[in-house]
Amino acid sequence: MKPIISIAKILCFVLLPMCHMPAAVAQTLMDGRVTMRDVAVSRNDDKLFVSMDIDVSALNVSTNREVILTPQITSASDTLDLPAVMIAGRSRYYLHLRNGVQPEDTELYRSGKTSVIKYRTVVPYVAWMGKATLGAANETCGCCSETLDGGSAPLLALDLEPKLPKKFVPYFIYVRPEATQKINTLEGSAYIDFPVSRTEIYPDYRRNPIELQKIIATIDAVRNDKDSRIVALSIKGYASPESPYSNNERLAMGRTKSLKNYVQQQYSFPESIITTDYEPEDWAGLERYVAGSTLADKDGILALIRTDMDPDEKEALIKRAYPSDYAFLLKEVYPGLRHSDYAVKYEVRAYTDVNEIKRLIKTQPSKLSLNEMYLAARDMEPGSPEFEETFDVAVRMFSDDPVANLNAANAAMQAGDMKRAQRYLDNAGTSPDAVYARGIYAAMSGDYDTALRFFTEAERRGVAKATHMIRQIDEIK
Repeated sequence: MKPIISIAKILCFVLLPMCHMPAAVAQTLMDGRVTMRDVAVSRNDDKLFVSMDIDVSALNVSTNREVILTPQITSASDTLDLPAVMIAGRSRYYLHLRNGVQPEDTELYRSGKTSVIKYRTVVPYVAWMGKATLGAANETCGCCSETLDGGSAPLLALDLEPKLPKKFVPYFIYVRPEATQKINTLEGSAYIDFPVSRTEIYPDYRRNPIELQKIIATIDAVRNDKDSRIVALSIKGYASPESPYSNNERLAMGRTKSLKNYVQQQYSFPESIITTDYEPEDWAGLERYVAGSTLADKDGILALIRTDMDPDEKEALIKRAYPSDYAFLLKEVYPGLRHSDYAVKYEVRAYTDVNEIKRLIKTQPSKLSLNEMYLAARDMEPGSPEFEETFDVAVRMFSDDPVANLNAANAAMQAGDMKRAQRYLDNAGTSPDAVYARGIYAAMSGDYDTALRFFTEAERRGVAKATHMIRQIDEIK
């Protein structure tokens, strides 16, 4: 009697990597007279391995009868009969031995002489078997191959499709920025020409029409915007360092006052809106120029500029010690130090219409707050180009804001741009949500140990979603 499969073939097959199905609980057939134990199925590429222990100790087959047990793999549209086993009564058993008439692929056993059949077989694996069912059919035959009764029972539902490695699924937490008053500032510098030692403004003198128009244009840019309201206007006048200091102080103060009066004549602002200041000598501006210059005596001049000596003495010493460079500075640099810096501070109204906010994101993002951009993003499909662009604009307008950087990092990760996400995360601060986002970044990069540390810290600091992320990491690892 040949075995169902050779031992050598079984060992060779078992040593290969396989997809295993767990052993099923014991199943009975034929009113409990046959018990299938340790039913197990394994798959390795194109082979299927089936094993079970068939307990027939309670099966009593009369001398002229036989029982055929046929394991089967079945699906909704396909069936494969596996090699069968035959338990025959005494007369039928010897009949088969003498004549060799048992069906092909059927192993013969004598009733009463065998208690447990170690069933093992290998068959080619076909795709439909992945979600099939392993069962067993039975039939009892009498003389002349008469079938007396039969039946079948399922043993094990199969799930043999290859399992892909579990993939980390991030959950992004976007943080809503606080609603804030929108106060913006437009700044500029004007170089008003005054006659020597005079403080009155002559609008048509030299380049004054152009320089005065710069101030007017800045103010009008805000005044003509129906969404904006000027809340403050500041003017600060500077004179150059030619001595005497007292005269420069008079000129800086008087010329600043003249410029304020000129602006008032154009607009009639409330007195409370305009503030003025002055700097008698713009030594800071001179230092900036010299530091970036190629003057022959640059280092010596800088050393004198940075001393605490009296301004008139300082200026006279530079003139005496470095006459050539001083002459250049007096002619080419000092005129630029006589300037008036101005700033228009204004408030922009709040926007609540999402469609209006979306339009402004594309046309005038400087009018929007972070909170308003967030409101618009909530109305977009997460991960869409429009969604990502909104947070990109937000971080460009508020480049130092941790929340802007955090949300932009999340949008970049959601779009798969890890390099850009890392840049934003570097500026996202140390809030619990930022720690959580760094965990997302590490997990998406495959660094699960680092991700676990970040998620654990975020969980400790109250980020509820971190618990689910930790569970994912544990399952993956």
